[in-house]
Amino acid sequence: MNTKYCAWSAAALSLCVASSPALSGVLKNGSFEKPVVPDGSFTTFNLGDKFNGWTVVGDSGSVAVISGDFSYCVALPAKKGLQFLDLTGYSDSATGVQQKIKTQPGATYAVTFFVGNIVGGGNCGTQSTVDLVIDGTAAGSFTNKAGKGKDAIVWKKFSTEFTAETDTTTIAFMNGDPADDTANGLDGVSVKLVKDAP
Repeated sequence: MNTKYCAWSAAALSLCVASSPALSGVLKNGSFEKPVVPDGSFTTFNLGDKFNGWTVVGDSGSVAVISGDFSYCVALPAKKGLQFLDLTGYSDSATGVQQKIKTQPGATYAVTFFVGNIVGGGNCGTQSTVDLVIDGTAAGSFTNKAGKGKDAIVWKKFSTEFTAETDTTTIAFMNGDPADDTANGLDGVSVKLVKDAP
């Protein structure tokens, strides 16, 4: 709705205000398409770095935006778009990314995302666990073990809901893999309004 029409009447004004919560919960760069990394390569970001809506948080370490043309033990096609995020980076530490979004206090939102798993010899991986943290509180651990015997990364979809407490909510995705596991994919992150506040 064009906001210039909201001033015409009290009824129109209330309609515009009532419509605004539907715009909340919008998350930026959920498929990690920006920044664009070189084909067949990756770009790392260290603790405290910011990139296109995300901030690197957690333990001292790094994460990496991976080109879907890159391969490591197996082929690594992205689930959504052309790129994805590897939460292990170079450090394989409990590092991750977070983003603050606008929310409607009391409203329920669904967080949906894909976790990518590869299994291979050496340190290529066994399982992939992503820890979800909402406003500093653990909201669940999500594990994908489906990569065994596959020649490409295997993606598994997860979804969970939360109720917003304030007009902004901080959502973080953290590497939950052990230090000897060097691959933990994250892609296709979205947040959608499920139910308005009572």
